Amino acid sequence: MSQSTGIYIFCSIQTNQELHQFGKAVIDGEEKQIFTIHYKDSAMVAAEVPMKIYHPNKENLMMHQKVIASVMAQNDTVIPISFGNVFHTKEDVKVLLENLYPQFNKLFPEIKGKIELGLKVIGKKEWLENEINKSPEVEKMKQTVQGKSDNAGFYDRIKLGGMANQFFASLQEDIKTEIFEPLKEVAAASVANEPIGETMLLNAAFLIDRSQEELFDQKINEAFEKWDGKVEFKYSGPWPAYNFINIKLKVEENK
Repeated sequence: MSQSTGIYIFCSIQTNQELHQFGKAVIDGEEKQIFTIHYKDSAMVAAEVPMKIYHPNKENLMMHQKVIASVMAQNDTVIPISFGNVFHTKEDVKVLLENLYPQFNKLFPEIKGKIELGLKVIGKKEWLENEINKSPEVEKMKQTVQGKSDNAGFYDRIKLGGMANQFFASLQEDIKTEIFEPLKEVAAASVANEPIGETMLLNAAFLIDRSQEELFDQKINEAFEKWDGKVEFKYSGPWPAYNFINIKLKVEENK
């Protein structure tokens, strides 16, 4: 019995053209033509694929992102769709597009000509340790803990951990004030997500008008120079507006 085919969707664009060529994508080792399905001045960018669940492994996620990046290079209004959505037919996708159109029609002007840039600020461990050890209270508590047995020092270690947490919370606020806030002024929209891991101090995303990209880069460089040697900057993008669009589809709902 042969496997049925489905329609995998990558993103939506605003367009009045009937046909777009975005090349091909390698999906499960096979080249698939990328095409568009239209409704009014919107279109879904899609490919015909085997009808199955696609797992978010590195290869598949890279494929998904690569197609969207290719679309972004040719269109200035791109609404990303979450990974792994497959529909039975082109007609199903058109019905979905029609249902989503009121949302898309509102979003298109908000994201037109804009890109998302990401910034993660990660504290260097040696600098963090030096900074926290400058606190007289922390140094005193460390001496207290070292002078006791494991059982006797249990509550002191909890207190020391609490001091460390307060230190990191204070440092995250400083980073937010000195790095996030000045960048926020240049952005059309911004969000500070929850930091990931013990040494991350900022996990931010910014929606930037392309005309402001050079100014934004300049402010990133200024912040980097100020904090050089203390933290690492992980600056990424351009991306479509992942952090500023709340359109998520689940495969289960599409079957």
